[in-house]
Amino acid sequence: MIKVDLQHSGLSIADLNEAKVKKVHEMIINKSGKGNDFLGWIEWPKTFDKKEYEEMKKVASSLRNKIDVLVTVGIGGSYLGIRAADEMIRGINHSDKVQVIYAGHTMSSTYVAQLSEYLKGKKFGICVISKSGTTTEPGIAFRALEKQLIEQVGVEASKELIVAVTDSSKGALKTLADNKGYPTFVIPDDIGGRFSVLTPVGIFPLLVAGVNTDNIFAGAIKAMDELVQGDLTNEAYKYAAARNALYNEGYKAEALVAYELQMQYTAEWWKQLFGESEGKDNKGLYPTSMIFSTDLHSLGQWVQEGARNVLFETVIKVKEPVANMLVEADNDNYDGLNYLAGKSFHEINSTAIEGVIDAHVNTGKMPNIVLEFDKMNDVQFGYLVYFFEIAVAMSGYLLEVNPFDQPGVEVYKYNMFKLLGKPGVK
Repeated sequence: MIKVDLQHSGLSIADLNEAKVKKVHEMIINKSGKGNDFLGWIEWPKTFDKKEYEEMKKVASSLRNKIDVLVTVGIGGSYLGIRAADEMIRGINHSDKVQVIYAGHTMSSTYVAQLSEYLKGKKFGICVISKSGTTTEPGIAFRALEKQLIEQVGVEASKELIVAVTDSSKGALKTLADNKGYPTFVIPDDIGGRFSVLTPVGIFPLLVAGVNTDNIFAGAIKAMDELVQGDLTNEAYKYAAARNALYNEGYKAEALVAYELQMQYTAEWWKQLFGESEGKDNKGLYPTSMIFSTDLHSLGQWVQEGARNVLFETVIKVKEPVANMLVEADNDNYDGLNYLAGKSFHEINSTAIEGVIDAHVNTGKMPNIVLEFDKMNDVQFGYLVYFFEIAVAMSGYLLEVNPFDQPGVEVYKYNMFKLLGKPGVK
């Protein structure tokens, strides 16, 4: 469901280090590399707890029938994957009865205050997601939202409207949820946050949103079954090896480019996955993203004629749209666009992809890797999650870093806690 096209990258298969790919593959499947205690996601689409999944479906169905708005409270891997899936699958302007909105991913007082005002008088529920329950951003957001919900519906009713996704047995959020009678679902110990979208972290909120999560798992299982080869016939490994080859040529940044606005947060999720996995030991490509054709009217000039040998593009090309429309003829033709009459928006968008690749590669001399996606639906989302996860494992090990830790993010937290006067921080 994802094919890697290197014809515009300036690379051939011979340029990719297949011997090293084979060695890293053995590290991954044998779980012998750094961070191997966080490889639970590899088998997860087939081995996840089916009993817990059925319980999630029951609780989600009950919650869905009681609310119009679900507020998910989380940050990083407890936020981006949910939004990526929801916007790609349901779309941005969907008509489903349940709206999903987000909190705990920012400390902006304006955002939180306006969110609170928006929820006044609305039937809303909360899914709070945190392994520990002590992360600052979701912690203070949940305090405010829990208080508001209790004030609006009462203590007893709130117990049916708040769900926690957290540790199985310990931590502040688990203790709080048990003491207050909120249902809980488990974040696995061997799956890190940025790899967790197929766990209850992502699956429970998506169930409340009415997304067919069975299809998401079907897509992930399809990826598991297809991406098993330990060489460059594995499309995920081919992508990882290609970006590594460009990095070794001196490129500093990779832009994930999508031509579908519904994939904006897929790109945001991808940026965390690759940035947090690879940016270590003064190594790693800087992951950025662009949505075309929107960003062609803002960044297009830089991409075409700015500094060379810094950035390359990875372009997502969706073969079949979720929905399509035709351009109609206009009698006056004031805009001169009647030459497009009878063509579909998707046909025009697809033609734009070819024209832009030609301009950026052949005139702008910027390498392009193309990822061909079949569709943009629930099955494809499950597939792409597994594709990028196995790709980043390969890519991180090719860089010779641990793809599964994130020690650098603790620095800003320490400085922030010190300035805020957190007890025990000096």
